[in-house]
Amino acid sequence: MAEPAEQAEQAQQAEQAQQAKQPRRQKRVGMVSSTKGDKTIRVIVTSTFKHPRYGKYLRRQTKVAVHDPQNAAKLNDVVEIVPCRRISRTKSWRLLRIVRRGEQDMAIPASEVNP
Repeated sequence: MAEPAEQAEQAQQAEQAQQAKQPRRQKRVGMVSSTKGDKTIRVIVTSTFKHPRYGKYLRRQTKVAVHDPQNAAKLNDVVEIVPCRRISRTKSWRLLRIVRRGEQDMAIPASEVNP
């Protein structure tokens, strides 16, 4: 009969082998810029890179369409997204989780401005 320490080590090795087989999905973090579509949000993903010749760090922004099945994300939320199979012509990302809720516009209702 194997000792508990050996069993734990074998289980850990099996888990590591299974993780090595699974491809690591690239996760991106971005801010929600639009929620007008049903089950679709637009996310701005910012990436920085070093210019190959001049060494200056540049910032690029990309807008991607993201699948949000529960319509959980709101405007200005910071979200984490992962690639998935193509859902439509422009949509090949899905919402993984909402990292931080954004600040909504604090608009004053028209009835309270000048009653």
